[in-house]
Amino acid sequence: MAQLRTWGILLAVLVAAAVAVPPATAAVASIDLGSEWLKVAAVHLAPGRVPIAVAINEMSKRKSPALAALADGNRLAGEEAAGITARHPSKVFARARDLLAKPFSYVQSFAESHFLPYDLVPDARGAAAVRGDDGQVYSVEEIVAMVLHYAAGLADAHVGAPVRDAVVTVPPYFGQAERRALTQAAQLAGINVLALINEHAGAALQYGIDKDFSNASRHVIFYDMGAGSTYAALVYYSSYNAKEYGKTVSVNQFQVKDVRWNSKLGGVEMEMRLVNYFADQFNKQLGNGVDIRQSPKAMAKLKKQVKRTKEILSANTAAPISVESLYNDVDFRSTITREKFEELCEDLWEQALTPVKEVLAHSDMKIDDIYAVELIGGATRVPKLQAKLQEFLGRRELDKHLDADEAIVLGASLHAANLSDGIKLNRKLGMIDGSTYAFMLEIDGPDYVRDESIDQILVPRMKKMPIKLGTPLQMFRSIRHTKDFDVSLNYNKAYELPPGIPSHKFAEYSISGLTDATEKYLSRNLSAPIKANIHFSLSRSGIVSLDRAEAVTEITEWVDVPKKILTLESNNTNQNSSSEAGAANGTPDSKDNLNSDSDANSSAPIDESNAQETITEKVLKKRTFRVPLKVVEKTTGAGTILSKELYSEAKNRLEALDKKDAERRKTAELKNNLESYIYSMKEKLEESTDILTVSTKQERQSFAEKLNEVQDWLYMDGEDAQANEFKERLDQLKAIGDPILFRLSELKARPAACENARLYLSELQKIVKNWETNKPWLPKKRVDEVVSEAEKVKGWLEEKEALQKSTPAHSQPAFTSEEVVDKILDLQDKVASINRIPKPKPKIEKKSAKEEEPANKEKTASSESASSETESTGTSQESKATEGDQSASPENSDSEPQSHDEL
Repeated sequence: MAQLRTWGILLAVLVAAAVAVPPATAAVASIDLGSEWLKVAAVHLAPGRVPIAVAINEMSKRKSPALAALADGNRLAGEEAAGITARHPSKVFARARDLLAKPFSYVQSFAESHFLPYDLVPDARGAAAVRGDDGQVYSVEEIVAMVLHYAAGLADAHVGAPVRDAVVTVPPYFGQAERRALTQAAQLAGINVLALINEHAGAALQYGIDKDFSNASRHVIFYDMGAGSTYAALVYYSSYNAKEYGKTVSVNQFQVKDVRWNSKLGGVEMEMRLVNYFADQFNKQLGNGVDIRQSPKAMAKLKKQVKRTKEILSANTAAPISVESLYNDVDFRSTITREKFEELCEDLWEQALTPVKEVLAHSDMKIDDIYAVELIGGATRVPKLQAKLQEFLGRRELDKHLDADEAIVLGASLHAANLSDGIKLNRKLGMIDGSTYAFMLEIDGPDYVRDESIDQILVPRMKKMPIKLGTPLQMFRSIRHTKDFDVSLNYNKAYELPPGIPSHKFAEYSISGLTDATEKYLSRNLSAPIKANIHFSLSRSGIVSLDRAEAVTEITEWVDVPKKILTLESNNTNQNSSSEAGAANGTPDSKDNLNSDSDANSSAPIDESNAQETITEKVLKKRTFRVPLKVVEKTTGAGTILSKELYSEAKNRLEALDKKDAERRKTAELKNNLESYIYSMKEKLEESTDILTVSTKQERQSFAEKLNEVQDWLYMDGEDAQANEFKERLDQLKAIGDPILFRLSELKARPAACENARLYLSELQKIVKNWETNKPWLPKKRVDEVVSEAEKVKGWLEEKEALQKSTPAHSQPAFTSEEVVDKILDLQDKVASINRIPKPKPKIEKKSAKEEEPANKEKTASSESASSETESTGTSQESKATEGDQSASPENSDSEPQSHDEL
């Protein structure tokens, strides 16, 4: 197998080190946006923290509902939106991801079959939009943007700083329109999408990052059944050798070989079977021809309880269901066995095996060739599904090494870290993913005759997608034509379309300027053919686009080139031979030779005295003319992204909601603070005995009345109050309560501070005595200053304590614990500054001139003696070296002389 390193990337377990940017900015996120749930992982390099972790939500849960709600003029998302689903089902929008870029008719049918009572309206593109309770219409992209905004907020809260770079996962059946719409929704949410990654690629990353495939390669199938879809992906793991720091190392890699799916089969489909089963039971219980399917609130309550019942059946053979006041204040209670549940879903079990069968058949592989079948996705916990897979695979146990809920988001976070500029990676793993659809090219225009030699398949299925940041895969096609034309990009008709997409054509472009370029070209009486080059790109998010087009023509003509004849025979011979070769091969392939005359005439400097004559010669040269063509996208329909005007309007609406959310959060926080303060102070007034000491009866009674007054306002008129009103009332209460709380805290803090101060003043006396004994060099003036300061503090403390004894406890204290602490801290600073004074170095007495003279003479004599010994030693060494050289063999006479240290 050919090595895949060209397409590989380096992914890794993170190390706590950032590159080129401060740690505060070294953070990226991954968002696993599912049909019903979303998970967020943050990569943050900070001391003392796990580099990569799943972010928890406001309920301390690791996954959040993928919901957005528009209720009473407010925007809610996640857990908040889930909390009002049963009461306001028409205001809470679920499954928004699955409605992206879909025609209105498809969305309408989808919502009805899943009992989603949305107020749907078609927009200008023919796509579906929803109307909020305020009458404002929002596109599906805006709803998805609200969910992604909530997800980004979870990453921000986890990191403690804004995180704007993220990788977002998509199911393999997402086509071009869905990928473009999701990218635009992320932009509306303020997210910079580093890449869209297929869900199976994220799971494959998480599986392979901590394994070694150097000893043996393996094929692994990732089977994922989530809430809304099912797929099976075949992944091949292997390794190759690479050079790193001069050493050969083994690098792991994986390649996605194939992926097959069922975009409609998931856990929700099983739940719908239960919902209809229990709805029929309740309708029979009510009688009178009542059908609760017509009641959105009843169905919302029933669906919520059915989800819990299905989860119970995964661990038990029977499960109860109980819904209070399901319809018209009538309760519903029933039970169901696992056997009955499996019977209701009988036709789904065989459908669940289809993706595995197809991926094996199209890959020409047998079950025995598969090393493991890893289960991911919440619906794979259903016992009957696992039993069917075991039966088909012939295995007693299925592989469950990955976290079914978090494997994809954790793998996607590794990809995000690799694409980030501020994170250093280790432990390499090559990743190769492919396009899950094949894309065709179609050209149409006046007098255009299809050229069968042009490959109509622009991107084959499972074509390797680029991985690295900023390096899309470039492609181009050339056609011979002389008039403006249209280009359309289509899905290959040999494969199924993305769910809900009615047409194979997903993009259409108009290419103009070729007619004008041809007329100008012909006006110059040139007969060479003209062609159009069309340039395409495939991004790392799997999006195909037409980038640019140009008209190109090449003409060949004879050109006179100066030729110099030199008197030197060698120069003459060389130049003649090179000129003859140029004329004989008059069609060079080098582009530089085609377009540059200076290259043909350039040569080394020549002595003009050697030249006798200059003549010209004809050389056949090729020239290329390029004219940029105008490219205009004219794609229409539900699959188009929002226009600039619609995008701007949507952005403004979302920003207004952001401001409103911020104000709502601020109001809720202030309201909560006010409520907490009231309850806290009431509790202290009723239960604390110390508060009786620091306050008068009249003061407590007045404060209690004020607390009751504000509390009554809070639960009556204050329900719809503004943030400033809550703050004003909180400030009013604190003006009365804070002095009481201060005296209450000082009741214990002040005596403790005084006791600590006395202990330190006593310790200071020992410190001063130690200075006198062990540090006599300390300046006496500085020591006396500290002693004097200590006496002042002691006197101040005694004076204030005496004054406090005569001051009632419910009055303003004579002094505070903070004042005592400040004075002791000042004294400690002075003591520390004296302690840092170093011991002075001893003084060295200089010798007299008479004492120095004999010593100098002795020193001179000893140095002369040493010098003479050194010279004699050097002479003897030189003589030995000379003898050694003379006795050396002839073979060694040309060798380099040995190096010696100079003396």
